[in-house]
Amino acid sequence: MEYAPFGDLRYYINKGQRLNAPFPEEAVWRIFLQLAKGLGALHSNQIIHRDIKPANIFLCANDLLKIGDLGVAKALTRAQFTRTQIGTPCYMAPE
Repeated sequence: MEYAPFGDLRYYINKGQRLNAPFPEEAVWRIFLQLAKGLGALHSNQIIHRDIKPANIFLCANDLLKIGDLGVAKALTRAQFTRTQIGTPCYMAPE
C-alpha cells in the first residue's frame, strides 16, 4: 500500500472534536463519495472489507482517499455468504 502522508480519518475526527471544529460539509461529502466509490470497486470485484472505520480510511495528496487494512477482507463467489462476524464492534452493522 502506498504511503498516506496525511494519516487516517480518525486523527482528523479526534482533532476536530478537541478543537470543537467540525468538518465542513463539503469535506464530509467529498470523503463520503470517495469512500462509496472505493467500496463499490471492492464490491464489484466480490470483495467485502468487513472493517470499515475511520482508522482504516487514509488521506493522501490531492484530497484522495484510500481504503486500507484489508486484513479481514473476504473474496466471495456470487452465491456465497459470510458466516462469521468480523470487525470493530462500534462500527459493525447491527444485523
